[in-house]
Amino acid sequence: MLPQNAALLSALIPASHQLAGHRSVVVDGESARLTRYERKDGRNAGLQGEHFSTVVAADGTLKGFVNISADLADGPLPSRERTEAIARAFLQNHAPELLSHMQISWIEPHDEALRVQRNDRSDTVKVTGMKVKAVNLADGRWFWVIVGRDERPMVFERDVVWVTFPGHRKTEKWLHDNWIKEQSAKTVKQP
Repeated sequence: MLPQNAALLSALIPASHQLAGHRSVVVDGESARLTRYERKDGRNAGLQGEHFSTVVAADGTLKGFVNISADLADGPLPSRERTEAIARAFLQNHAPELLSHMQISWIEPHDEALRVQRNDRSDTVKVTGMKVKAVNLADGRWFWVIVGRDERPMVFERDVVWVTFPGHRKTEKWLHDNWIKEQSAKTVKQP
């Protein structure tokens, strides 16, 4: 990773988190690195819990990150106008090449699931942010920034290949714990 990219990325990682692990992955046929950070205090640790994860391409390009935190589950969402301004500022710092060919498809609320421990049992809560979904007109790939209730980006993904019919993404979902869990289940051999 280029030094300036590493510095920008390290500024996004919450001070409350520490490295939990990393591994090599493949994104649309290209090598990348998935890195996961979890809370230092162990709150809601593990798959589907609180985490900050990144996917970085072999050339140092930040392909995406996710910051799923119970702290983002409550409170008002930013307006569409404020969400767009925050997303554009983020892109200017982390992926400025996307701005010149950006066509916004929509700006709407988007939910992410989070497993939390409450009263000695596991519950699932929704963490909602405002999603700016856009297409890069230069290559037809999709990207988005989801702005959390704290008015900071909580999810960024870029270069997502979308299959129009039947309407789903082709690009692997390494930042999504539910998808990782499904992939792990598929690789378990049945007797």
